[in-house]
Amino acid sequence: MATAVGVQVGTLYGYFPTKRALLTAMAEAMLDGCRDAAEGVTRPRERVWALMRSLRAALLSYRDGARVHAGTHATGPNTLGFAEALGIALREAGLDASAATKTAHLLLHFTTGHVIEEQAASQPGPELSAEVDSLRQAIRYGEYPHLAEVQDRLTGMDLSELFEQGLRLLTAELS
Repeated sequence: MATAVGVQVGTLYGYFPTKRALLTAMAEAMLDGCRDAAEGVTRPRERVWALMRSLRAALLSYRDGARVHAGTHATGPNTLGFAEALGIALREAGLDASAATKTAHLLLHFTTGHVIEEQAASQPGPELSAEVDSLRQAIRYGEYPHLAEVQDRLTGMDLSELFEQGLRLLTAELS
């Protein structure tokens, strides 16, 4: 890829001392504008939803965006501004500081994990088809009556709908 853009492979490390620093900078850039989704939304729970939808959209807009973002700890204005907006919305929804922090982590982990799975499922190919076939065979010939009953839903689920359901479940106690 470096050759395609006319630079040497190690050129980026002149700007970033480590791969981790590069990934953290990329994660910070991905969140540009995410907190703006909450502007003008008056109900705290709906503000939380808007923020999490914005994060999901941002991560989905980059190839492997969720994988790049996962595990980074950016301290730039995009990341901290997003975290601040989420924390304020959760506090205004009735949570104390401790509960708001825990809920924010749950929402962030849910969203990042969901997008990792969503991006993996959106890259169809022979390997993914083989994995789905293998799953169906294992269920069909194993002792898994519940999974057999729902197997079509396991691999044919609307991931946007699933994200919304998870968001509603995680914020059910908010006002």
